[in-house]
Amino acid sequence: MVLCGRSPRHLFVANALCRAGDVQAIVQETGADFSWKKLAKQLRPDNFFRKTWRWLRDRRRYTGGSEAKFFFGDAVPRLGRPDLVREVPHINHPDVVALARELQPDLIAVFGTSLIRGELLTMGRLGIANLHGGLSPEYRGADCTFWALYNGEPEKVGCTLHWIDAGIDTGGLIAHVSPEVLPDDDELKLFWRSVRTSAGVYADFVDRLARGERFGQVQPHKRRLYQVKQRGLRHEQALARRLRDGMLRGLGLGVRVTWYPAPPR
Repeated sequence: MVLCGRSPRHLFVANALCRAGDVQAIVQETGADFSWKKLAKQLRPDNFFRKTWRWLRDRRRYTGGSEAKFFFGDAVPRLGRPDLVREVPHINHPDVVALARELQPDLIAVFGTSLIRGELLTMGRLGIANLHGGLSPEYRGADCTFWALYNGEPEKVGCTLHWIDAGIDTGGLIAHVSPEVLPDDDELKLFWRSVRTSAGVYADFVDRLARGERFGQVQPHKRRLYQVKQRGLRHEQALARRLRDGMLRGLGLGVRVTWYPAPPR
C-alpha cells in the first residue's frame, strides 16, 4: 500500500514501487482538509507573509514544468496504475485507516505526505517505510537539501529510507541514498536527483524485503530538526552566492548508497 502526494516526484516514486511489488492501493493526499482553526492559523501575519513569500518563490522556481520534465521528460506525469488510486483530504483520515485494515498490507510505503499519526502508525504487518528528503539524523524535517548546502556539507545531500515511528524522521534506518553532485547543480536539481536515485533503492528494498531480508538500525543520535519557518531570504541569498562562486566544483561525488540491515536477533 503506497501513501504519497501528487507532485511529479511522488508519481515517479509510486510508479517505481508499483513495478517492484504487488501494490494494492495508492492513497494520495489532496490537502483539501478545511477547518476554521487551520484557516485562522494560516492568516496570522507571521504565517501569512511567510507562506505568501514561499508560494511566490516556488512559482518562480517551478515555472515551465521543470519538475515534470526532470522526472518524466516529454511525457505527461502520471501514475502507471490509476485504477489503484484513492484520494483523501489528509493522510490520517479515517478512510485510510479503514482501507489499511481491510487490505492488511505487508508493507505501507510512504513518500510526500504530511506527518502520520494515531492508529495508522500501527498498520502494516512489517511496518511503515518512508522516503525522507534528507540524511537523518543529521538532517531531519524540511528543506534538508537546502540546509546541507547552506551548511557547506554537499556530501550530506541525499535521502533516507527509514521505518516510521511517532517521531519526525527518527525511525530505524533502512538506507541512506546520496546522488551524484555536478558542478552546475542547484538545490532543486540535487533534491530531484536524490529522489530519482532513491526511487530505485526504494524498489530494491521492496524486492529484498519480499525475499526475507530485514532492515532497520536505531539512529545513533537525534540532531537538529529543520523547520520551514527557519529558512529566510538572507539564507537563500547566501547560498546563491556560494553556488555562483563554485562551491560544488571539483567535488567528484558520485552516487552513494548505504544499507542498514537489522541486527542479528
